[in-house]
Amino acid sequence: MITIKDIARVAGVSHTTVSRALNGSPLIKPETRDKIEKIAADMNYVPNVSAKSLVMKRTYTIGLFFSSIDQGTSASFLVDAIKGIHHALDENYSLTVHGIDGIRHLEGISPHRFDGILVMSQSDADNAFIYHVKKAGIPLVVLNRHLDDPGMANVVANDREGVREAIDYAIGQGHRRLAIMEGKAGFRSAAERKQGFLESLLAHGLSLPAEYQAAGDYSIDSGFRRMNALLDLPEPPTLVFCANDDMAIGAMNACYARGVSVPDQVSLIGFDDIVFASYTNPALTTIRKPVAEISELGTRKLIELMQPAGPGSSQADKEPPTGAPSETLFVPTTLMIRQSVAAI
Repeated sequence: MITIKDIARVAGVSHTTVSRALNGSPLIKPETRDKIEKIAADMNYVPNVSAKSLVMKRTYTIGLFFSSIDQGTSASFLVDAIKGIHHALDENYSLTVHGIDGIRHLEGISPHRFDGILVMSQSDADNAFIYHVKKAGIPLVVLNRHLDDPGMANVVANDREGVREAIDYAIGQGHRRLAIMEGKAGFRSAAERKQGFLESLLAHGLSLPAEYQAAGDYSIDSGFRRMNALLDLPEPPTLVFCANDDMAIGAMNACYARGVSVPDQVSLIGFDDIVFASYTNPALTTIRKPVAEISELGTRKLIELMQPAGPGSSQADKEPPTGAPSETLFVPTTLMIRQSVAAI
């Protein structure tokens, strides 16, 4: 196997110079770095990440933590998050995926295991984990859930505004009997989406009867079951907003099983714009949440926070540089109008 000493021998420089050049050190002249990188490529050099970790005092591991992988995290949501991260993450880094609800001992989450952590937060219950990571000095970016903490880097979509726009559209189509199929209890996304729904109704002088509030859990099965309950009402709603696309697909299947036409007898709106949303029959009107873009932007922010304070500085203490930018970045949602909403 080719080593940096072999490259150094061919380049006529010390192995320290080769190591610095391949790690992008500003102490090496650009022309020397270019020469060494070309020789390394010609010799098919593959970096020894384990040895590099020891020298640089890095783990080369990024942790991606969801509130839960088993509950409330759809397969498409998981895939989009990972896809966005890999668009921004250096190939030298490994990404590990975890559920916060599966962690037994927070002490195991330390700078010795992670160079940085992304939290795809769905619940306020994640706060204990988030502040443990912050206290441990691990660079951290929280995605998906807005935090009222100016000292925390945060990337979110405005779910509430997206739902309000969708319900404004539905009311503009003549709907007056609107129901909501809520997301998983305790998840901030579920609360934000319900708030947007209620704000639109209030702005148009409409009420929300108790029987039009269906408690879902983001699963297809809950969408199927709750839609059946809504269809059993003496006066079913003309439109149902489902807090995610999985429930909307379950609801659409319940309508099909009972011979209820979508959108002629009942209209449906989802949330997320998963890959299947445009292939349902009819194609699902939904709010696109740019999960991949949120994840990519958050990863770029994390990489920025992981950078050492300056040339020659050590990564031994894993804390982000003093005065590192901590801010909330908003990524807009988009209403995707398709065929599942009919005009009254």
